[in-house]
Amino acid sequence: MAQDNLMAADGASRLAPHIPEHLVIDVSPYRAANALDDPFSPTEAVYKDLPPVFFSPGSGAMGDRGSWIVTHYDDIRDVYQNDELYSSAGVVNFQALIGETFQLIPIAIDPPEHGKYRILLNPWFSPRSVDKLEANIRGSIARLIDSFADKGECDLAYDYGRIYPVQVFMGLMGFPAEKFEDFLSWEYAILHDMGDRERMAWGLSSAIAYLRSYIEEVRKTPAENLTSHVVHGTVEGRPLTEEEIIGTVFFLWLGGLDTVAATTSLMFRRLALDPALQQKLRENLDLVPDAIEEFLRMQPIVNSSRVAKKDHEIRGVQVKAGDRLTCFNLTGNFDPDEFDDPRTFRLDRATNRHLTLAAGPHRCLGSHLARRELRIALHEILVRLPTFRLKPGSERQVIPGLIAAPRLPVVWDRTA
Repeated sequence: MAQDNLMAADGASRLAPHIPEHLVIDVSPYRAANALDDPFSPTEAVYKDLPPVFFSPGSGAMGDRGSWIVTHYDDIRDVYQNDELYSSAGVVNFQALIGETFQLIPIAIDPPEHGKYRILLNPWFSPRSVDKLEANIRGSIARLIDSFADKGECDLAYDYGRIYPVQVFMGLMGFPAEKFEDFLSWEYAILHDMGDRERMAWGLSSAIAYLRSYIEEVRKTPAENLTSHVVHGTVEGRPLTEEEIIGTVFFLWLGGLDTVAATTSLMFRRLALDPALQQKLRENLDLVPDAIEEFLRMQPIVNSSRVAKKDHEIRGVQVKAGDRLTCFNLTGNFDPDEFDDPRTFRLDRATNRHLTLAAGPHRCLGSHLARRELRIALHEILVRLPTFRLKPGSERQVIPGLIAAPRLPVVWDRTA
């Protein structure tokens, strides 16, 4: 397979024969940390100056052999939706670093098998189920705002966005609240220390060992939570295997700790830097749902990958079976052929079919929950805090991705 040819015997990166040298472009500078008001603006140069499909070489670390970067909206949407040409199997495989062989379910399972696992999980993330979680969401958010509302300052990333979605997720899964800091430490080591294999291995081993022990507890004592639903659930009338259970629970754990927190930090950073937008939303709270969609569109923190199943072409570029493709949502969400005035935050978009939550069969399982959490988190801050701004002298640098803005110190006039 073509991907096997991207590494030389000494571990150095080299090109497979079908990859033209003029299409080899390092994409990493376009998603590097910056201190811009709009940290995603550097990707405008990708769309304007680079080919619509190009190859970004890998580092060789963690099996990174490079990937085709797909930048235009229509092409990205096709990669997400066309399960005859593209597979998700193995594209997220952190656990292999410590010798685990289970697959992450349902992300690693292609249709039609994928559908049977979604049948098991979808009811827990439906709008009706999210309605049942709303009291918990509001309670978590209210308690956090109570803790800083009278202080005139807080860290909206660390003291707010980092906490509320994880508390809601832990309640949904049935995890004990005292594991909060452990979970975030393990998850950060896995997702954000990818250059440090030892740290990653520690995070993976710690998380998976705990989850296996928790699964055994739930097996002995069923409860009304999502972990118990998986452990005691069935797929097509049969119980899940041990590998299916840990693969599902670990995937849910990995996906439930980061994305809403990162989006929240970037959302409030934009508002702290744009007092006019902040004021408009304060005066028109009914626009909050539209604002959330625009925040999601303009803050695509994840660029999902797929693997080609067959040889084919995209815009005349030859892709071989086994090649990895990265759906560069960092540009697809700003494609002018899909979005008018794409680099402007607009609350009046008639349609906003952004790619932040992916598309096709692997569309984000928790999309309804994420939207509800973000809407409540934004609404309550606008209602309960006066106009806030970045604390003078605070760090402005962020990463346009999952790390986002780990710290966001803001201040406001306590007398307002």
